[in-house]
Amino acid sequence: MAISVLVVDDSALIRQVLGEMIRTAPGFRLVGAAADAYAARDLVNKFAPDVITLDIEMPRMDGLSFLARLMKARPTPVVMVSTLTESGADATLKALELGAVDYVAKPKLDIKRNLEAYRSELLEKLQVAAAAGEGIRRVAGQRGASPERISTTLSVQGTEHIVAIGASTGGTEAIKTVLEMLPVGMPGIVMTQHMPPGFTRSFAERLNRSCRLNVLEVQGGERILPGYAYLAPGDRHLLVERSGADLICKLSDSEPVNRHKPAVDVMFDSVAEVAGASATGVLLTGMGKDGAVGMLHMHNSGARTFAQDEKTSVVYGMPKEAVKLEAVDEVLPLTSIAASLVEHIKRVSKGNRV
Repeated sequence: MAISVLVVDDSALIRQVLGEMIRTAPGFRLVGAAADAYAARDLVNKFAPDVITLDIEMPRMDGLSFLARLMKARPTPVVMVSTLTESGADATLKALELGAVDYVAKPKLDIKRNLEAYRSELLEKLQVAAAAGEGIRRVAGQRGASPERISTTLSVQGTEHIVAIGASTGGTEAIKTVLEMLPVGMPGIVMTQHMPPGFTRSFAERLNRSCRLNVLEVQGGERILPGYAYLAPGDRHLLVERSGADLICKLSDSEPVNRHKPAVDVMFDSVAEVAGASATGVLLTGMGKDGAVGMLHMHNSGARTFAQDEKTSVVYGMPKEAVKLEAVDEVLPLTSIAASLVEHIKRVSKGNRV
């Protein structure tokens, strides 16, 4: 059955370009193109598309307002079409918070080669979004009040233990949920979320405002400290290295792994090597298999490993692959991960050094 797609954009040229990419693709069916949210609403009611591409800046009603209403009335997979700017990043992160599955950049119309690569990316993301339809409806039903913060006070007086978190599609909200629940005094946390350059800075700033931990985008060379969470930048792999008794963030510009840079596997592998049993791994919602093999390496080196369950994942890809490899100690609903993580840290954190 062909995937039905609705294109919503106030630019006639963008509607034409995206529409043609979708209309000529095997396995896809373009059901309509709307210039504003009101026309989109009518087409959604008429065709019930499997997935929608949605512009953020539109007349009469902006894309974020339409998305919020859509997710309440008729949860549907949405891929945002965003400008790769700081303001575009902020708006896109808000869209992901409201329930969008993923995002693509506005197409660059000047170079044909760029358009071919863009078409491949767009179609892949539309396919994943359509497949995530049931997950979107489940997660939309769970969305609402923020989960309760853990009131326990941790006193991890050292840098020996480290937590590594990886995620992809649906991961911005999953990471936010976990971090917002965590108490002050957690061991240092390193994180990789598949994102382009620029977006990770906005994401780190957003997390820093909403969490009790200090969250920052890695610049390279940071000593990993308790109470801090370090996010890989959008165009570099994040590795953890040992410098004497300290653990240090290192950035690498090496080739993509699993088609991603940053890649979760690169981070997990480095943590397995330098921290062994003094580490904890967490793999959240995401498309594909990045992180599964790295989590196995962490597990085999003595680390405790957690994965998000299918019911609360937008896309149960990466966690599923890790489970298949028998790399996961506990598979948990998203809102249970933080508490299990804290309990584990309590058991293992005695005697850490400053």
